[in-house]
Amino acid sequence: MNSANSTVSDLLRMHSPAARAFAVLYAVTCAVLAMNTAPDAETRWPLAVAVIVCVAAAYGLVVVEGDPLPLRPAVAMTFAGAVASAAVLWVLPAEPAPHPIELWPFGMSTTILVFMCVRGRTMLAWCGMILMLVVAALWSHLTGPGAAYGLGLTITSAGPVLMGTVFGYTIRPLARSIYLLRAQSMQRIAAESAAAAALEERDVRLRGLDASARPLLTRIASGEPLDDNERIECGLLEARLRDGLRAPVFQVPEVEKAAAAARRRGVEVVMLDDRAMDAASPEIRRRVYCEVVDVLDSVRTGSVTVRVLPPARGAMVTMLLEGEEVCRLELGHDGHPASS
Repeated sequence: MNSANSTVSDLLRMHSPAARAFAVLYAVTCAVLAMNTAPDAETRWPLAVAVIVCVAAAYGLVVVEGDPLPLRPAVAMTFAGAVASAAVLWVLPAEPAPHPIELWPFGMSTTILVFMCVRGRTMLAWCGMILMLVVAALWSHLTGPGAAYGLGLTITSAGPVLMGTVFGYTIRPLARSIYLLRAQSMQRIAAESAAAAALEERDVRLRGLDASARPLLTRIASGEPLDDNERIECGLLEARLRDGLRAPVFQVPEVEKAAAAARRRGVEVVMLDDRAMDAASPEIRRRVYCEVVDVLDSVRTGSVTVRVLPPARGAMVTMLLEGEEVCRLELGHDGHPASS
């Protein structure tokens, strides 16, 4: 997860499999409550409409991404509670008073409104709550007992929405702080890891330098004259260290061995790295190394300049052979010879 783009929905795992399972449980609950209401309903198909509307709103909460909740689905959820409540109340008489279970659209829709508050649509959630109260008041007014009767039955649904409002205004800034601290922590860990890797690489290079240079340095420090073989070894060591600085991409055993052998034959070997191979795959690198080794093994006199070109060039590697004849070889970005 990218901490910079994380939201309160991620903090509450509203798009997780567990949230989807909760939405399924919500749908089953709506269906069970609708079936319990069916015996007292004058017509039953509006109950199915109420179930569909509530389930669709719950599904949207766990599927639709974005923070705050995108406007179009949020508006649809705003009207969902009023539509579901109207569908059920339309088929229920006001007297005798409906059982609290028969007013299930208010409770189930309130759940949607609470999560709308958490997802940054507090004003629309309260609009949805007001619409449901208007539906209840209009229903009781039209059926006889008066608007206050309907409001008395349903006003308690505003309590959870109020709690959701407080929770939303509390948790949303907290979530931003949590993810900001997490991003800063990850950046610090990445910097520490990079520093540790750099130190480890330095130690590896120092150990390699110590293993290769210490015997010759000890020999030089002894004050005794060097023989011809030792002078050659000093030159080879100096060339290998220079290659390590100017062309680290060629610091692999097979290339180092071929370059040392060519230098022992009197061939001048120059290696340069301008970074075109940085993004090359291991397979392409092996192909390039094989081509370089073949060229170094084939040269007996003169000089060889092996250069990794800058990334924007048409070729990736060039090899310039200067002896009795001058020959230029190019390797493409796939590691195969491009021209000769």
